[in-house]
Parts: sequence; C-alpha cells; structure tokens
Amino acid sequence: MSRVSIPIQMERRRWKSAGILTGCILLLFLLLVVNLTQGQANLRLSEIIKAMMDRQGNAIGEMVWNFRLPRAVAGMLCGAALAVSGALLQTVLRNPLASAGTLGINAGAYFTVVIGTVLFPSLLYSFPIVFALGGGIGAMVMVYALAGGLRSTPIRIVLAGMIVTLLLSSFTSVAQILFLDDARHLFAWGSGSLAQNGWQGIKGAWLWIVAALCMVFPFSKSFDLLGFGEESAASLGQRTQRTKNVGLALAVLLATTSVSIAGSIGYVGLLAPHLVKLLGFREHRVLLPASAVLGAALLLGADALTYPFQATYGSLPVGAVTAAIGGPWLIFIVLRMRKDSNGGRSSGVSSMTVGMVSKKVSFPLIYAVLGLLLILLLVFGSLGTGDMRLSMKELLLAMSGQGDELLRNILWNLRLPRMAAAMVGGAALAAAGLLIQGAVRNPMADPSVIGVTSGAGAGVLAILAVWPFAPGEVMAVFAFAGAFSAAAIVFILSWKSGFNPGILILSGISVSAVGTALIQFLVLKTSSYTAALIWLAGSTYARGWADTVPLLIACLLFLPLAWWLGRKVELLAFDDSVSLGVGLQVRQTRIIAAGVGVALASAVVATVGTVGFIGLLAPHAARMLSGQKHRRTLILSSLIGAVLLTAADLTGQWIALPKEVPSGLMVALIGTPYLLFLLYQGGRTGRTRV
Repeated sequence: MSRVSIPIQMERRRWKSAGILTGCILLLFLLLVVNLTQGQANLRLSEIIKAMMDRQGNAIGEMVWNFRLPRAVAGMLCGAALAVSGALLQTVLRNPLASAGTLGINAGAYFTVVIGTVLFPSLLYSFPIVFALGGGIGAMVMVYALAGGLRSTPIRIVLAGMIVTLLLSSFTSVAQILFLDDARHLFAWGSGSLAQNGWQGIKGAWLWIVAALCMVFPFSKSFDLLGFGEESAASLGQRTQRTKNVGLALAVLLATTSVSIAGSIGYVGLLAPHLVKLLGFREHRVLLPASAVLGAALLLGADALTYPFQATYGSLPVGAVTAAIGGPWLIFIVLRMRKDSNGGRSSGVSSMTVGMVSKKVSFPLIYAVLGLLLILLLVFGSLGTGDMRLSMKELLLAMSGQGDELLRNILWNLRLPRMAAAMVGGAALAAAGLLIQGAVRNPMADPSVIGVTSGAGAGVLAILAVWPFAPGEVMAVFAFAGAFSAAAIVFILSWKSGFNPGILILSGISVSAVGTALIQFLVLKTSSYTAALIWLAGSTYARGWADTVPLLIACLLFLPLAWWLGRKVELLAFDDSVSLGVGLQVRQTRIIAAGVGVALASAVVATVGTVGFIGLLAPHAARMLSGQKHRRTLILSSLIGAVLLTAADLTGQWIALPKEVPSGLMVALIGTPYLLFLLYQGGRTGRTRV
C-alpha cells in the first residue's frame, strides 16, 4: 500500500508544483499586460502588440519601446532578483525575516550609489554595479557581525538591520542636503522607481541578474540540505560553508544589482518566498523559480497601483507601495513564528542589563559636569557660530536687556529659542526612549523603532502637503495624531501576546514601514521639497519661541509623570510572572509608560522634526552609570540627551559652512561609534535579548 501511495503522492506534488508555477506565470503575464497598456495614456493591447512588432517611429511605438517596455522589464528583473535574494538569505541564515531590506543591503547599496553620484559620477556611470555591490556587502557584514553572528536571533538581526539602515540613511541624507541640486532626483530614485528613460539603465545590469539566477538553480539540492542543520548536512557529504558562501554571494549580487536599476525597493524579498512556502513548497527546485516569477509579478502589480495617482499627484515611488504592503505582511510572519515558540520570555532575568557598570560613581559630580557642559554649549551657541558673532561683553549686555537692540533681537528671538528647542527636545527624546525601552523591556527600542517617529512625521507632512505654512500648534496636533495612531496600532497588535517585547517591536517596525511609505509619498508632493527634506532629517533651524513654548509645556506635563513611574518601570524589566508576583499591573503600566513616551516624542517631532538615535543612545549611556534605577537614569538620560542634541545643532552650523547640516543627522554621525560598539557588545555577550 505504501509503495503504491508514495509514487502517487510524488506525482500529485509534481502536478501541484507545475500548477503553482503556471499560475504564477499567468499572473505575471496579466500584470505585464496591465503595465504596458495602462498609464497616463491608456493603450489597447492590439496597439501594444503592433508597436512591438512594427515600431515605425510613431509616437505610440516610441512610448512603448523607450518607456513602457523598459519599465516593465526593469520590474520583472528587479522583482525576480529581490525575491530569489530573499529566499537565499532566509535559507542560508535560517532566518525567516531575512531579506535585502531587513539586512540593510538595500540601504548600503543606495548609500554607495548616492556617494558615487555626487562625488564620482564618471566612475559610477562606468561601474554602477561595483558601487552598489560594495555597499550591499559592507552593510550585510555589519548587520550580521553586530547582531552576534552565529548567536544572533531572527528578531535581533532585524533590529540590527533596521539600526544600520537608519545609520546609512542618515549618511545618505547628509549627501542629499549638501548637494541640493541632485536631492529631488536622488530621493525619488532612492524610494524605489521603475521609471526608465530607454534601455540604458537595464543594459549594464540585466546580464548580471540573469547569470546569477542561472547559477542559483544548480544548488537547489544543496540549499535543501541546509534546512536540516549544518551537522546533518555535513554528515550527508554536504560542503555547508561553500554552499552558504555561494548563497550569500548570489543573494547580495542580485539585491545590489536591483538597487542599481530601480533604487531601494523593500519587502519583495520577504513576501514572495513566504507566499510560496505558504502554498506548501519548501524544496528549492520549486521555491526559487516560483519566488522569481511571483516576485516579478508582485513588483509589476505594485507598480500598477501607482498609475491611478499619476494624473493627480505625479509619479509615486513603487518602493512606497511595496512598503505599505510589506509592513502588515511582516506582522503576519512574526505572529506565525511566535505560535511555535515559548513567546520569547526569559525566566525572571532582566533583559535591560547591557552597559551596566558595577563601579560606584558620584552622581552629584556627574550632574554637575553635565550641567556645566550644557552651560558652556549655551554660551557658545549664544555667542554665535555664524557671521554675526557676539563678544562676551555684548552677550552679557544683551542678556540683561541692555546694549544694541539688533544684538538683543538676535539673542532673544533667534539664538536662545533655538538653543532651548535643542536642549528641551534632546531631554524629551531621551526620556521618551527610556520609557519606551522600559515599556517593551528591550534596550534596543526607541521612538523610531516602534513606529512613533514615522507616524508623527507622516502626520506633520500630511498637513504640510495641503497647508505648507501651517502654524506650529497645528503641526503639533497632527504630529500627536500620527504618533498616537501608530502607537495604538502597535499596541493593539501586541495585546494578545501580553505585550511580548519581540512582537511589540516587530509590530512597530511594520507600522514604521507603512509610515515611511506615506512619508515618501508626501515629501515628493509637498511644494517645499527642500524644507520637507531638512525637517525630516531633524532641524532646529529658525525655531522661535512660538515653536519652543509648546514643547516646554509638553515637558512640564509629562516629565513629572515619567518620574512618578519610577519603581513601576523598574519592575517591568523583569519577567511578567515576577512583576505580577509583586502586585504590578503589567499591561496597564506598559501602556502608561509607553503613552508618556509617545507624547514626549510627538512633541519633539512637531517642533524639530524626526530626530532619531537620541532615544536610543542617551538611555544606554545613562544606564551604564546608574543601572536600573529609573529616576536616576531619567535625570541622566535627559541631561545627556540635551547635551547631544545641542552639541549636534552647534556642530551642524559650522561643519559644512556656508551650508547647514540638520542636527538630526549630526546626532546620527556623532552617535554612530557608540551605537556600533553597543551592538557589537550586545551581540558578543548575548545580553540584549529580544
């Protein structure tokens, strides 16, 4: 009976595999037809076929051959490359969340291409794939090493990938702002665009993609054996390290070549392989070709969704569409992962111990040093870093309301409110990061990670798109609305898991993807592109008292609440069973702590834009000194955050004179060494668990 049934089952599986591949090919063909026929000028299929067979130099023929056909081919090539790249990365790293986007490969490739565009245009024109490949490899190595290498977990790799992506994006934004003539083109392309002006962009890349795809399929059986584990594969005669090296090399080559054609497009490499696996196919002889065809179809479908917006809003980045689709899909993947796990909880062990020191320190002395540093920064900023410099005598006279009226106006209406916005904003972001880290019980979290920053940014840009000169209080309202909407979605998604830290953070990453997609769309539609780009990077430029006073009020309201939560936040660092055992209402405390953090972050975003990293760096630096004492850490974090943003603001004013680098980008540049050290230490010791 069994001897007969096994061949029948194999035959049925072969027919099912053939049916799946046929269905994917038919879907791809249908979406190809849609892409070729739809657009600003809709064409009939008969016109497309006629133009392809007989160009004749007419308008329709030129449109099809120079614009629509190259765009469709770019979509199929990039979609197939990204999908197969994602499948290979998931197999080799044994991580279902791995893809070119989550590992920072896209961000690394985009960064090096942008640097090549603004600094070495001739070299980039000749060797675009070399630039993209170098950036992609560097980013992936950084993520994998910082996440802990072989000890890394799927969620930790995603977090490391997101942070490395944020770092590289900050460097990229600096280049965009310093070279404003290319900024709009670079931003639109970097958001993912299949638009092609002829075949030039594809000529240098299509052969690389086709060759890499052809090289992948002979290794299908070897990739199957990797799924059994390295020891089992080796016992079957498999050279596991060679297979893994080949898989990683081909995955990076495919992803970076796609970036050189269409910019950074995320989530295709995550969606396509998982859709094929959901259909029951994990053998790579089916998984790889089906993923390639389905990835091409997904990208063409996402591109088709941009067409309804073209007549009214102009070109919409296809990367924004894939992010909007892929964000919810990431949540689905994470929830499936958690069903087969123990929830990722540790047994009463704090996961917030990274960076703690046992050596006793004098906290009054630390407070005094940080306070003195703030005073020095205030004096330096008040004296001026631009053309109009004040002497110490002029400063003292202006501070006392005496002296020249022009100097008094410069000090009181221009420099002091800007300095106040930087100091108060930095302190509020640090406090917000501390509260959110405590709420989700993960030291890698900050307002950016759980979607608050992107939600607030999307809210502000939504009003700026229709009201470019909206007053500060209106922007604050929309920032609060966007931030709390994002936070509410994240907490609703995490409710059933008991606010499991891993699910909560990954839900935040997913919501951030949707918010970022909306931001990418809105920033290209706003009438003041440069201002929007600088605001997104985080800047205290031209902030007056009207902008700063609402932020001061928000801090006066919420910082006392952050202090009051002291002991409760400390108990959240332990396992839920321990916290419940001492009478803590865990869910309620998490909601309150996270809510206060969201409110503080929203107020900062409304005032100085989407400043990142301070909510991550300042609490870690403070925790190195104070351990888990929340109130002591709150004071230290706020002081360090104020110093960081103020120093970043002053440095950004003179580092690239006569241009100004936004303080949010300077924070990223200043904090990069410490953040890399933090990730490396956490990955090496394994103490930052998710």
